[in-house]
Amino acid sequence: MGFGGIGIPSLILILVIVILLFGTKRLRGIGSDLGSALKNFKKSVKDGTSKSDDADSEDKVEDQSAKSVIEGEATEKDKDKDKV
Repeated sequence: MGFGGIGIPSLILILVIVILLFGTKRLRGIGSDLGSALKNFKKSVKDGTSKSDDADSEDKVEDQSAKSVIEGEATEKDKDKDKV
């Protein structure tokens, strides 16, 4: 017995029916499309992790510059209070 009660003869029959329905050219095309999609997915995941590392370092730089701006605004408000 194979997969959940499906034996080898049943699997062969299913394979023959699929080949008759789709043809070998179409199955080969589906296989190559699936392979290229998987390859592109792996590539994008790999590129995404390196880009996220770069984005993290950029976020730290932006956070530091944002703190400087906030401190500058607070200083300006203090000067306005002294004038009143």
